[in-house]
Amino acid sequence: MSLKYRAGHGEEAVELDLRDPRIAALLAWLWPGAGHFYQRRFMKGFLFMICIVATFMYGLVIGRGRVVYASFRPNDFRWQFICQSGFGMPSLLALAQSVKVKNDRDPFFVMAERYPRGYKDAKGQLREYELIAANERQNFQERPIRDGFMAPPKEPILKDKNDVLGMWHAEMRYFFDLGTLFTVVAGLLNVLVIYDAFAGPAIHAAPDEEEGAG
Repeated sequence: MSLKYRAGHGEEAVELDLRDPRIAALLAWLWPGAGHFYQRRFMKGFLFMICIVATFMYGLVIGRGRVVYASFRPNDFRWQFICQSGFGMPSLLALAQSVKVKNDRDPFFVMAERYPRGYKDAKGQLREYELIAANERQNFQERPIRDGFMAPPKEPILKDKNDVLGMWHAEMRYFFDLGTLFTVVAGLLNVLVIYDAFAGPAIHAAPDEEEGAG
């Protein structure tokens, strides 16, 4: 299906071929700007890709790959992921990681190892397994928690307790919330990009004609 829109009147009229808007919207969701490349709207495609991808990646980097994860547990309902999923492709990896860590399985991409929930050092702080000397590890029998890239925090999330999610906040301080904000904004912006790829520019335009597939 090819959908055309005409904006303006007379000699100033501009005709825009959206090609198949459903394919364009899908591509725009998978990667910002890809739907506009499909429609040969290259300037907009480059603009959206550079701005939105840069915003998302900046948030992901300062959040150390942990601010984008899918979790729907009662004490850890990650509503931010609903907004982040507007970015598309990374949300598929986050969903895969969420499925992988169920039933106490390790994530696909391991970032760090930590002692199981409840282990604290002399100062009362949870410590990363990878930063503890080997002779200390030998005295601990349980399997360590393994954090993953875009994977939800392991072990139950306990309010007012120093769990793994609390450790992330303590380690990154305000960067965890700031990284979450950047990735949420990028996801929401891409929703607008998807709409633009599907429905055309947000200007007064009347449908001209709709042609058959081909």
